[in-house]
Amino acid sequence: MTDKATRPATDRVVVRVPASTANIGPGFDSLGMALSIYAWVDLAPAERTVVTLHGDHLEGVARDKSNLIYEVAQSVFARAGARIPELAIGIRSDIPLTRGLGSSASAIVGALVAANALIGEPLSQDELFQMATALERHPDNVGASIYGGMIAAAWDGHRAEAVRFDPPEALRFLAAIPDFELATKSARGVLPQQVAREDAVFNVTHSSLLTAALATGRLDVLRHALRDKLHQPYRAPLIPGMERVLREAPEHGALGAVLSGAGPTLLALAEAGADAEGLESFVREALAEAGVQAELRWLSPDLNGPSVRLLRAGDGDFGAAPDAVLPPRTGTEVRL
Repeated sequence: MTDKATRPATDRVVVRVPASTANIGPGFDSLGMALSIYAWVDLAPAERTVVTLHGDHLEGVARDKSNLIYEVAQSVFARAGARIPELAIGIRSDIPLTRGLGSSASAIVGALVAANALIGEPLSQDELFQMATALERHPDNVGASIYGGMIAAAWDGHRAEAVRFDPPEALRFLAAIPDFELATKSARGVLPQQVAREDAVFNVTHSSLLTAALATGRLDVLRHALRDKLHQPYRAPLIPGMERVLREAPEHGALGAVLSGAGPTLLALAEAGADAEGLESFVREALAEAGVQAELRWLSPDLNGPSVRLLRAGDGDFGAAPDAVLPPRTGTEVRL
């Protein structure tokens, strides 16, 4: 299975990775934040490759060597000069697929971090970020899942850069997760190839204002800073009720509301102490009137990024499920 020169540093690795939201209104393809919903990636050397799926949200995930986790792990081994051709892979995700919450980014980050840990972490965090960006092509999502907190990121097609900071402690998110999927390709397909200069300037100024407001805790500025003209107006027809939620959420206790990534999840940003029930009622009613059923979840920023646990064969919970080895963080569901 392995030779002495490439023997794994541990018998099993479990990694828990946060979900992410991208864009956050005007920060199209540049701003991202880690959120308190999680995915788990579990790797161990094996005699033959086996993929075990735990829980929901994994419809259609491959159970052979075409699995994304397997392919990403092998790219880490190849880059590090290691060789572990057969893996026991466990995957659990509480992140709904194709809902704009970075499910593919979290899977890529989990695979990179787990594979790197399995062979003793020869690759740096920046190397993993570069690999993740090249695979996902969105440094905002993968950067948030790798670094935690909030990031401003850019990618020129060759190298990605990211600056991380902690978002305001009092910031909370009401996620409205519709009961339908929206593929990123479809959501990008409705965007125009060219935009007016005044719309581009609008987004540059509002994205700068939003970044500064979140970095300095100026939550009072968010209602104005969250506005966007590059992607949300074009995607709104794909998500019934979205336009009303974004327009009227501040009248019901929110600091503002945005489309999460390419959607269809909507995020209402609120400050701890706001009227949670009133905001929930408004969002539920606005979407229901548009014919959309949605799960509502209160989330907080995840400041830590991936958590890693190394296990030896003799450990008491060596055979436990990934989410038992690394349970969700306390407070995954938050209240105002």
